[in-house]
Amino acid sequence: MRTGTIRRYHTLLRAWKRILTLASLLMARLDRLKPYVEKAGRKLGWLNPRRYITLIDWYIIKKFIGTYIYSILLIISISIVFDVNENLAKFTQYHAPLKAIVFDYYANFVPYYANLFSPLFVFIAVIFFTSKLAGNSEIIAMLAAGVSFKRLMRPYMFSCVLISLVTFYLGAYVIPHGNVIRQNFESMYKSKRKSLVAENVQLQVGNGVIAYIQHYDNAYKRGYGFCLDKFENKKLISHMTATEIQYDTISDTKYHWKASNWKVRQLKGLREIITSGVMKDTVIMMEPTDLVYSKGQQETFTSPQLRDYISKQISRGSVNVVQYEVEYHKRIAMSFASFILTTIGFSLSSRKRKGGMGMYLGIGLALSFTYIMLQTISSTFAINSGAHPMLAAWMPNIIFALIAFYCYRKAPN
Repeated sequence: MRTGTIRRYHTLLRAWKRILTLASLLMARLDRLKPYVEKAGRKLGWLNPRRYITLIDWYIIKKFIGTYIYSILLIISISIVFDVNENLAKFTQYHAPLKAIVFDYYANFVPYYANLFSPLFVFIAVIFFTSKLAGNSEIIAMLAAGVSFKRLMRPYMFSCVLISLVTFYLGAYVIPHGNVIRQNFESMYKSKRKSLVAENVQLQVGNGVIAYIQHYDNAYKRGYGFCLDKFENKKLISHMTATEIQYDTISDTKYHWKASNWKVRQLKGLREIITSGVMKDTVIMMEPTDLVYSKGQQETFTSPQLRDYISKQISRGSVNVVQYEVEYHKRIAMSFASFILTTIGFSLSSRKRKGGMGMYLGIGLALSFTYIMLQTISSTFAINSGAHPMLAAWMPNIIFALIAFYCYRKAPN
């Protein structure tokens, strides 16, 4: 028994020696790789955020983001008070439940308008906290310590990157889902103006395939007086009619319709083959969103859905696609508005002036409101006059980028 125990100890000792030997070999290999690792670390040092963000940068970024969030909470709170005062009578008239008002309407009202006016909130935040820094002579101290005006812009740009990414993500992927709930609430308890029917709808649903619906009711996803024509080489080869078609909302895939009292005429030269039936499941490349358009419908699509919808409508030859293109490009252009308005606001408010910042604050607010107004005007102009949607969405950015460049060049002087 004692001999067996000694043997086990010897076995463990030999295993431990092997582990130590392997560890020493591994350490020797790592020592050989150490110069290469250090060299790679020096080359990749530019990826370290501490190289760019110092204590002063963190101080300005915290001021920027904190004032930005505070301005959103303040102005949106005031907007909610005015909106409640304006719509309380309508909510009472249509018997809107309190739960729907809070969670369906205002829970989606706040992020929608906060994101819509995000450039304005950015500008207000920059003006207020930068003018306070200038009034306390903090910017003068930074410049006197050798920090250049260009270097002082770095934390502002870092903050703009963060705000722009969050704004774009919310506007492109999150808020559209909330807009569906908010618009449904408004159509039920507020405006009662959402379009639920369409008359005499004709659209191309495929290559040489034309669909026609005499009357469509979006509340029941049902159409009446349906006709589907297929053409080859500009010749009619198939003509289908149905008294009713019903969209299958519980199907696992899209484009499923059920046709009632249908009849199909297939034309093959001088021959004609007629088939009919009571009910038929069919696949037609159209959806309810293709048949009924309501105001603000483009705001309920995420950016990938907008891109797919625009591509599909253009392939069909539809002309009712400009507002969707404007919305798609405007979401991208809006994310760059923070950089432009931040440059303008910082250039106007970074200098300490006698008499306060009243005049320059007024100039800055006028510029920001002009920017938002120009966005609305350019979008409306593109929809009504046929201007290029991308140019209309980016025109305010182009104009105000020139103003920002002028202000930036004049600010250090």
